[in-house]
Amino acid sequence: MTARCFADTNLFLYAGSKAPEDATKREVARKIIEAEDIGISAQVLQEFIAVAFAKKRLGITAKEAGETLSILMEYPVVPISGELVQAAFQLHSRFQISYWDAAIIAAAHELSAQVIYSEDLSHGQDYGGVRVVNPFVPEK
Repeated sequence: MTARCFADTNLFLYAGSKAPEDATKREVARKIIEAEDIGISAQVLQEFIAVAFAKKRLGITAKEAGETLSILMEYPVVPISGELVQAAFQLHSRFQISYWDAAIIAAAHELSAQVIYSEDLSHGQDYGGVRVVNPFVPEK
């Protein structure tokens, strides 16, 4: 199981958001999802469901969240395993980042991804061979 890119939860949340203030991010997220070879992790699936229900401003209904979850299950999905937890702990210690961010990076490594699309990690940072791209940062 491989993917060229790893998509963090926020990409899918913005893609489904109905909030007017997310219009630009929604367009960017949808273009990436349609164009890239993307993989995700079980953590992304869990975060999507949790945040979709918690952030009412997104306007994502339970039915839409369920439909999106079914679509997300078609991507390569890295499961949460003991090995992933250990790899994430090592990345957490090495880079001094949150364990949850490290788990995203560990999953990207497991997929042999070259890029992580995320607005939560440091744009441009390389984490042991996988580079973070915040697609919502305006180009200069």
